Amino acid sequence: MKALRLAIILLFPVTILHAQNDLLGELNKLDSNTTVPVEATFKSTRIINGHSVETVKKNHMDFRISHRFGRLNSGSYQLYGLDQATLRLGFEYGVTDDLMIGVGRSTEQKAFDFFAKYRLLKQTSGAKVVPVSITLFASSAIRTLRPLTDEELKRSFQNKLTYVYQALIARKFSEKLSLQITPTYLYRNLPELTGEERGLFSLGLGGRLKISKRVSINAEYFWTARNNGSLPYHDSMALGVDIETGGHVFQLHFTNSLGMIEKQFIGETTGSWGKGDIHYGFNISRTFSFDKKSKRKG
Repeated sequence: MKALRLAIILLFPVTILHAQNDLLGELNKLDSNTTVPVEATFKSTRIINGHSVETVKKNHMDFRISHRFGRLNSGSYQLYGLDQATLRLGFEYGVTDDLMIGVGRSTEQKAFDFFAKYRLLKQTSGAKVVPVSITLFASSAIRTLRPLTDEELKRSFQNKLTYVYQALIARKFSEKLSLQITPTYLYRNLPELTGEERGLFSLGLGGRLKISKRVSINAEYFWTARNNGSLPYHDSMALGVDIETGGHVFQLHFTNSLGMIEKQFIGETTGSWGKGDIHYGFNISRTFSFDKKSKRKG
């Protein structure tokens, strides 16, 4: 009996180990036969100024408040820009998990913007590997600022419109690192300054580095192909921090762009980082659910 007990004691750990190996083998086999979508490439529908590949979930609405203060080099009299403020309010709705629409109003140029985003391709792992996510973006904006000059008085409704088309291409390389490239075409029916081309190509680069469960560092740069180098415009660049707190996402950042829509930060950034023309700003995102099923579950 003692020998039998000793044998059972010695064999028990081996049996458990063998069972665990079998279970891990089955799980690995299941993973290799299953296609798994990659989630949360970015935590918000924006990297900083520009859109990310993320979309709002079906029957959810994202209320967004975006704020940019004045330039840091404006001096102590303007409290280094904090006395000045530019605002955009936006409402964005998920028609499906892959399609979202949005509308916003900016104090800069008193512009209204309307957009749609469609997630064309999702990054996946497992049985079928898709290396990147691709989201298509299209928007239009209209400036409603009252005319201040005779030239502006001549602007027709059509001449106040701007259109933007983008392909958002991103890859989540690991739990910590995500990168995105954003080819962009911007078209102004009538540019703000004489000598500007109506059509403008731009290439955006953005990234997210996760440093904790709820905090990440984000960076963004938009290179713009301009034919006229004498114009007072610069490429848009921004650095910031994302902080997630449940239903809210806070984005705190520094950027040389005052405008918060593509027409403005891609086409009309007048600030230079080298000269200290830097704006402190933030985005606040609050998502509301209109999904009856999720409400019943809650």
